[in-house]
Amino acid sequence: MYAKASSASARPGTSSSNHKKVVEFEDNRLAAVVFGQHDRNLTRIEQRLGVVLINRGNRIAIEGTPERAEVARTVLADLYDMARRGQPVDVGEVDGAIRMAEAVPLEPIEQSISARPDVTKPKDADLKITTRNRVIMPRSPGQADYIKNLVKHDMVFGVGPAGTGKTYLAVAMAVARMLAGEIDRIILSRPAVEAGENLGFLPGDLKDKVDPYLRPLYDALYDMMPAEQVEKRIASGQIEIAPLAYMRGRTLANAFVILDEAQNTSPMQMKMFLTRFGENSRMAICGDVTQVDLPRGTRSGLRDALDILKGVEGIAVTRFTKKDVVRHPLVGRIVDAYGDEDGR
Repeated sequence: MYAKASSASARPGTSSSNHKKVVEFEDNRLAAVVFGQHDRNLTRIEQRLGVVLINRGNRIAIEGTPERAEVARTVLADLYDMARRGQPVDVGEVDGAIRMAEAVPLEPIEQSISARPDVTKPKDADLKITTRNRVIMPRSPGQADYIKNLVKHDMVFGVGPAGTGKTYLAVAMAVARMLAGEIDRIILSRPAVEAGENLGFLPGDLKDKVDPYLRPLYDALYDMMPAEQVEKRIASGQIEIAPLAYMRGRTLANAFVILDEAQNTSPMQMKMFLTRFGENSRMAICGDVTQVDLPRGTRSGLRDALDILKGVEGIAVTRFTKKDVVRHPLVGRIVDAYGDEDGR
């Protein structure tokens, strides 16, 4: 696969600050995947970066400031790489490629798109999570840092606003490690009731009581593996649903343990959970300290742990911001309006 990138001066009558760069894809089929249906991916790049993209067959002319044109060229390169690997290229992937390209200082280069290994350095093999259903790459700098921490550290805190992929990526990493035979079990835990775990007032057996609160974790699991495999592993105990209130006294060895909505734990509950850590285990603690549902005056166990464990060897913290929100762009604007990143 080969694609050429070349530069040219601005067209007559355009601003002198504008720059023109031409990208040529060799594989027309992959180029069509990059462009998207009715060129919607190109339209998205234009809207997000303020550039003009003119495509003729397998050639794209990029017009904009030198910096924006180079970011657009890098985004197209990343999307071409995704298409070449057989990954779907949709609007979410376009937004992710833009976030990654904007986060890394780029030097204009003239080389083939398919042979540009170091243009966006955070996108390397170490950041790829491979599960049965999909290959997951980071869509923001915060996600890249989070995946690196999940790879390198035994205990990782993912803290930040909704929509940043904290829980989703943790489940993906857990599934990948289980499929690779590195761990025996995945244990999913969450405060079962937003303000106190009064499970006895809910109908059904234990699973029926906690399932509604763990639905986001189930959704992530079904995204990583076929549904029948998820159900089979749950039935065999390889995937375990463990309400926080029922974890006292256990030692969790050879497991990947995920605590979701950790901001709704008390300091005592958080200490209890963290000390369940066993041999050959990994823990991911996910939460948003700006969305605490505990009774007024009760300190969040997540905030408490972040203060107490600061600097402890083997523990890493990734702090997401609104710039890492990978859901609909409106979610990022809502987070910004509420001032979540400032803890208001």
